[in-house]
Amino acid sequence: MRASVFYRIAAVLLLLFDAGHTSGFPWSDPEWRVDLGPMRSTHFYIMGFSRTYWDFYVGFGLFVSVFLLLAVVLAWQLGGLPPESLARMRGTAWTFAFGFAGITVLSWKYFFVIPIVFSIVITFCLTAAAWLSAKQAAARSS
Repeated sequence: MRASVFYRIAAVLLLLFDAGHTSGFPWSDPEWRVDLGPMRSTHFYIMGFSRTYWDFYVGFGLFVSVFLLLAVVLAWQLGGLPPESLARMRGTAWTFAFGFAGITVLSWKYFFVIPIVFSIVITFCLTAAAWLSAKQAAARSS
């Protein structure tokens, strides 16, 4: 299997992961019976701005949505590169794979089955793609 296939699979999975994450906004369910009132009403001042914990919660949740979308674009673009170009981007490819391995660890520690499974499969795809891109480039130069 070619590296580009794994990058394209990862891109689609990342898009689904992003859609699932973003559609869960505000990332709380009334059935959980969590009182979000204190998060919304407790204001504090930071660097000249009045903020609440809810502001940080929503802001960082949306950061995740944006970064997952960035990862979609990166994976898709890596999947469209010829093997010679992928070989030159080995550092980027492995950084992407290791970064998502870190997300997998965090998902395992702090979240639940859906993000854990998505993280594991995406990490596998990115690792396989990085490994295959180096292997395919070496095979072409031989």
